[in-house]
Amino acid sequence: MPNTPCLVQQGCGAFSRGNTATDEDVQLLKATFSVIFPVIEEIPESLMNSVTALSGSGPAYILMVMEALADGGVRLGLTRALAQKLAIQTVLGTAAMARDLDVHPAKLRDDVCSPGGSTIAGTHVLEKAGIRATFSECVEAAKKRNDELGQIQK
Repeated sequence: MPNTPCLVQQGCGAFSRGNTATDEDVQLLKATFSVIFPVIEEIPESLMNSVTALSGSGPAYILMVMEALADGGVRLGLTRALAQKLAIQTVLGTAAMARDLDVHPAKLRDDVCSPGGSTIAGTHVLEKAGIRATFSECVEAAKKRNDELGQIQK
């Protein structure tokens, strides 16, 4: 299952090997799709709806985060264009750090939070609002709906 960042050769996805697929078939698939999928993983078919809920639907979730960050900037007086540019680059740069530094995201987040500072004040608001549970439940809801849609098609 691919995701929309494939449009800019930054997608990720997973595939399940068919009964007759050989190791050579898998290598050909990975080589062919590696241009648009920097991350492509082989998984059991039973996990496909979970992958789809996370990475297939994930761009919509992250776009909502970017939109909300930009809205916050606009509320504070930034132009929409500047706020959007800053939000996009913040997400891109943060994703690159998480990918390239081989450090747990919690550690990277903690490194940004100075004691008594503005970032810890902001993250506290997110924690009080249940951001972790909300994102986790959002992925679970998407997986549940994928399961339901799979039953309809049978």
